[in-house]
Formats: sequence, C-alpha cells, structure tokens
Amino acid sequence: MSESLSYASEKSGLPPGSLVHVGEVHEHEHKITVLDYNKSTLTQRTLKNIEDLLPYKTTDTITWVIIDGLKDVSIIDAIGRHFDIHALVLEDILNTHQRPKFEEFDDYLYIVIKALALAADDFNVEYEQISLLVLNKFVFTFKEKPDAIFDPIVTRLNNDKSHLRELGTDYLCYVIMDTIVDEYFSLQDAFDELVENVEDELLTNPSVQTLSTIQKIKRELIYLRRTVSPLRELLASIQRSESPLLNDKTKRYFGDVYDHAIRVTEAMESYRDLITGMLDIYLSSISNKMNETMKVLTVFASVFIPLTFIAGVYGMNFEYMPELKWHWGYPALWGVFIGITAFLLRFFKKKKWI
Repeated sequence: MSESLSYASEKSGLPPGSLVHVGEVHEHEHKITVLDYNKSTLTQRTLKNIEDLLPYKTTDTITWVIIDGLKDVSIIDAIGRHFDIHALVLEDILNTHQRPKFEEFDDYLYIVIKALALAADDFNVEYEQISLLVLNKFVFTFKEKPDAIFDPIVTRLNNDKSHLRELGTDYLCYVIMDTIVDEYFSLQDAFDELVENVEDELLTNPSVQTLSTIQKIKRELIYLRRTVSPLRELLASIQRSESPLLNDKTKRYFGDVYDHAIRVTEAMESYRDLITGMLDIYLSSISNKMNETMKVLTVFASVFIPLTFIAGVYGMNFEYMPELKWHWGYPALWGVFIGITAFLLRFFKKKKWI
C-alpha cells in the first residue's frame, strides 16, 4: 500500500510490519539532507535516494540524516534494508500517532518525541512527531514536514570549535532532544500570557468568548499532557540504559533534559488547576452579574408596587369616593407617590441593598 491513512484504526487487518504512512499528509517534496562531520570537516548534501548514503558507512565521521516527509514509504523501506532496522520500528516511524517512547536494540536505539509549536495566527498548538534512529556512526531523524527547528544545531555544527563536532552520535541525539524540549518553554510562556489575560477578563467583563477561550485552553492542555508526560519515562529509560551506544558522560546531559521535562509537566499540571478554577470563577461571575441585574429590577418593582396599588384603588371608579372631588387631590396624590418612593429608596440604601 502506498496511500496515506488518517487514523491508525484504518490499518486494521494488515499484517505486523506493514509499511503504511498514517497521519496528516503535508504537501511538499520529500527531502533527504545529510550532514557528515568530524572535528575538522563538515559537509552538507541533499541526496536523491538512500543508496547515495551507503558510501558514508565506510567513513570514520558522524553522519546525520534528516528525512523531511513520511509519505514516500520507499525511503523508509530502503533505510530498513540497508541498515538492518526491524520492520516494526519502520512501521512505528510511519505512524505519526505514536506515544513518546524509547526502545533499545543491539545495534541501534529508537526514540519517538513530539515537537510543539504555536501557530502565529491563533492560539493553536501544532504537533509534529519526530523519530530518531541512533546507530554507531549514524543518526536518522524523521520529520513530518520541513521546518526550521534544527537550524540552531546546524549553526553549531558549522562552527569548527563547537563541542558537538568532537563527540559521537549519542551526544548529537541529546542535542536534538534538548532543542525540541526547549521549544516547550516558548509554548509555556505563551500559556502564561494567555492565562493571565483570561484571568483579568474574568474579573472585569466575562463573556461567552471568555468561556470559549477557557474551553480551548482546557482542550489543548489535555493534548499537551498526553504529549509531555511520557517524556519523563522516556528520559529515565535512557539514563538507565546499558547500551554501548550511550556514553556515561552523555547520560548526564540527558538528565538535564529530564529536569526540563519535569518543569514543563509540572507547569501543565498547574495550568489544569488554574483552568478548573477559572471555570468556577466564570460561573460565579455570571451568577453575580445576574444577581446584580435581578437586584436592580427588584428595587424598581418594590418601588412601583405601592404606587401601583394606590393607582389601582383610585382607578376603581366608585361614585362615592370623597377624594375624587378634592380640588388638590391630584397634587396630593403625586406628593404621596414621591414620598413613598423617597422613603423606600432611603430604606433600601440603609439596608445596603442598593
């Protein structure tokens, strides 16, 4: 099968290891970028196929391969054949609905992590699955679409004095993961600003739009928690790993990423509590607003009830009503009306009802 599927459930019935792209289809050309480096040299090329990558297997350099786009299944299949990658791992690379995870094999490591970005036009979080294959001299990075997330790493590699140029594939893997996790903090800052604005709006003038924003934040937090929470388990597994591909010194760097993941996870948990409190504040604000409106209407009704009663009594048109013949009856009645109104308003104010 060569077509892409939207949901993992659509693969039902296919044998294990079937290479089918599952996820959003991005309209762009597939691109294979290779950065081959050591302490003294760096070359960057764009390849047409995986077979052009085979000469790098005989060199002593570190080769970083960036695959932009997953729709072309033949590229993933060729990597599996030439580098002896298990079919189930290739299947997971093509399935973009994976949970962040770490799997350890004899000759390579497989890592799945989610990259997060905030859309520029609206508060909408964009998710991208990034898969890593870490071998002795190769690091494969599989992305759903081209973007600039790895540009800072490329800039560091272009510096011949960079510490990155002197270390192995495990350190490159750490730098990639650290770059992805660092983007989470930008998203956290955006959440801080948005939550603060919503809180101010709740205290001043809550509206239906405010409730819509709160619900949107709540929904995004559910997806974020599902994405960020597994990072702790992933990074803890890396630190416990005894794979020869992971140097003990490099594991300390992964501990720093682990600390960052905990900070982001705790921030997401605090946001969830804040959102729950915001919903309570919104309901209370709407209730108070309704109570204020009803209080004003009640005051008006209370003032007009005795006036309506008097007007009703003198509107009965009985023939023998002595007040109907009074010369000053009409002005006197208005005096009674004004006196009753003033008395009631003063009484309500004394009781602090208005």
